[in-house]
Amino acid sequence: MFHIRYDEPGPTPRLTRGALHRAAAYFRPYWRDALWIVLCILVGALLGLIPPLLVREIIDRAIPLGDTRTLFWCVVLMIATPALAGLIGVLQNYLAVRVGQAVMFDIRNEMYEKLLAQSLRFYTNTKSGEILSRLQSDVGGIQGVVTGTLVAVVTNVLVVVTTLLVIFSINWQLSLLAIGILPIFILPTRRVGQVRKRMTRETQERVAELTALVQETLSVSGHLLVRLFGAREYEARRFREKNRQIQRLTVRQNLVGRWFFFFLLLFASVGPALIWGYGGWLAIRNALTVGTIVALVAYLSRLYGPASALVNVHVDLMTAGALFDRIFAYLDLDEEVAERPGAATLTAPRGQLQFDDVTFAYEPGKPVLSGITFEARPGELVALVGPSGSGKTTITYLASRLYDPTSGAVRIDGRDVRDLTLESLAGTIGKVTQESYLFHASVLENLRYARRDATAGQIESACRRAQIHEVIQSLPEGYETVVGERGYKLSGGEKQRIAIARVILKDPRLLILDEATSALDSRSETLIREALAGLLVGRTSLVIAHRLSTILQADRILVLDRGGLVEQGNHAELLARGGIYSRLYEEQFRSGNATDASEQIFEDAGPIPGGP
Repeated sequence: MFHIRYDEPGPTPRLTRGALHRAAAYFRPYWRDALWIVLCILVGALLGLIPPLLVREIIDRAIPLGDTRTLFWCVVLMIATPALAGLIGVLQNYLAVRVGQAVMFDIRNEMYEKLLAQSLRFYTNTKSGEILSRLQSDVGGIQGVVTGTLVAVVTNVLVVVTTLLVIFSINWQLSLLAIGILPIFILPTRRVGQVRKRMTRETQERVAELTALVQETLSVSGHLLVRLFGAREYEARRFREKNRQIQRLTVRQNLVGRWFFFFLLLFASVGPALIWGYGGWLAIRNALTVGTIVALVAYLSRLYGPASALVNVHVDLMTAGALFDRIFAYLDLDEEVAERPGAATLTAPRGQLQFDDVTFAYEPGKPVLSGITFEARPGELVALVGPSGSGKTTITYLASRLYDPTSGAVRIDGRDVRDLTLESLAGTIGKVTQESYLFHASVLENLRYARRDATAGQIESACRRAQIHEVIQSLPEGYETVVGERGYKLSGGEKQRIAIARVILKDPRLLILDEATSALDSRSETLIREALAGLLVGRTSLVIAHRLSTILQADRILVLDRGGLVEQGNHAELLARGGIYSRLYEEQFRSGNATDASEQIFEDAGPIPGGP
């Protein structure tokens, strides 16, 4: 019917009434097409009943009576009937595919919008391959549900019902005999169907593992890691082992099918033999015609195959139920960072940022920030310093509302960020990180991501201020040059300057820099710092500072350690205070190269001496 991917073994899925009604709701808008599909199936089933009757007419009447007219029309109808059934089948398939694609379109859009609404926590805790599997493979399986499971069920039911009506109208004794031997086909079919279903599931699990391995090792980052660590043979061996498992399972699966069809062909001779035996005895006694026997034998194939398929219909429906359960699991995800009803739009923002007794934990009971309180006024450059893991990046996440605080409040212009619309909040904040992300698109498309309506002049101006315009112009296709996956066609400094140009183009009131110049050479760093100096005027700037040059420029320095704000003030004030910052400065910068801005000091220092 169709295939779905299971990431790990689990219990047999159950199709609940609630899930069934919920799944049916997605098909409800297309009920007219569904009715046409059922009508096509019914007409096709009725047309399939005609050829055996024509054979009976030829054998019992046309040939014995020499009726060439009847023979001619029977032959014409034997050709026309399958042709017409085929045309109706094409229409049926078109309608089924259209319904399946329409439902997939609706669900995939809904799921994508739901995923866009998830917080950063969701993406840090979920494998990207799992997300893609739900969005592509699972939603894609809906087409199989429509064109496979649902259509097959309706088709088999109508074929069985119409066939039974016809054969009982022809001869009820032979019809009872035909029904009596159905268990010979049904019982083996059910058993083999269960075995193949289980083996198919196991095969899909191995295929999922192989897909994950391919995705990890054949991406740009994965390939670089494999080459740098000389792991080609190791990864090739892992691939061969998983590929071999799939090979063995597939062979076993097909072998089970071959043995099943062997016995099915053997049993298939039993039904016709009994019909010929009993029917022939009736024909000898002139109680039945030869044409009727031939017609009944022809109807057996229309009866046994669909009847056997219906035995496993519950398995197919349960599998479809499992597919929708996986889809609904994502559609039912809570939005951790959601926009409140009636949220206000932040108009004419000034960029004032306040943290009011903020505590935050990624995991319950394990706070990474505790009681953080500070204010950054418009136009101020506030530097965050401290050892790795002290909470600097987490503060920038909370300021951008990528997470909500566990307690306390983050405010912009005196408004709790949770009371603001996400769109207006995003329009107020710009951020450049150490590792800038670029889409696999042109330079121009990556720049316009910050401002869709930007003119060519505005884009060029932003790039000139970021000292990247000349570099872009030298590329093979200028601004239309595709940068490659994650921007790998560009150097680290070039990517960083494009990211800075993107933020300049956005023109935010609150600027967050995670040491945005760290990937640049000394000359480019100086030019970018000059460009940023103009951009920072009148704007709040929150900077994770790794370098002395950044710290010296800061209006205020926030010293973090173990999730707490241990000191704050400007460089001179903190040195004069003789506290933690002063001792750290003396330990790290007393050598003659202390003014060298290329040293990353505060990030790599251990816990600050005297810290909490």
